[in-house]
Amino acid sequence: MLRELKGMSQADCAKALGLDRTTYVKYENGGSVRRNVEKLARFFNVSTDYLLGNTDNPADPAPAQPPAQKVTHYTYRIPVVGRVAAGQPILAQEEIIDYEYIDERLHKGGDQYFGLVVKGSSMEPTIHDGDTIIVRVQERVENGQIAVVLVDGEDATVKEVKESEDGLTLIGHNAAVYTPHFYSREEVEKLPVRIIGRVIQSISKF
Repeated sequence: MLRELKGMSQADCAKALGLDRTTYVKYENGGSVRRNVEKLARFFNVSTDYLLGNTDNPADPAPAQPPAQKVTHYTYRIPVVGRVAAGQPILAQEEIIDYEYIDERLHKGGDQYFGLVVKGSSMEPTIHDGDTIIVRVQERVENGQIAVVLVDGEDATVKEVKESEDGLTLIGHNAAVYTPHFYSREEVEKLPVRIIGRVIQSISKF
């Protein structure tokens, strides 16, 4: 981790960057860094592309090619809804409250995406009340990944997922609000408990 290489605590980095600690922790936990990406890149002496996940090489990229050789990547518009019910994002025109844009290369793989406005503080400090999450539609996620999960046919919840032979555990990062909740295999089938998609990005609205 870049911070550990500098031998600094989260609080020290936040102070040096002029950020509050909650915002900095969110960046380390996968939150969108676009708002402060240039500041973070200078502080950690890496490229902005590295922080944005566009490259695995932390070094500054080679000089840009002339405009005639530059490859342009376009964005793909996805709908943002206020809630997800009955296992599907509500995409009727009157239910769409906003739009967000993702790299078109993500969509070319055939995956489907939607945005969802988070309500509640159970995932703080990773995801805050009012944040917009970008969700890739899929029925399974790896342990430790954050997913949108439908429980008992009600509106979906956003939680870290841990699956075992015995069942499924939903974990909120704010234990004071939401303690881990375990669902047995029988409950997963009968309620049901169903994963709708994986959260790939969280966007804060300032």
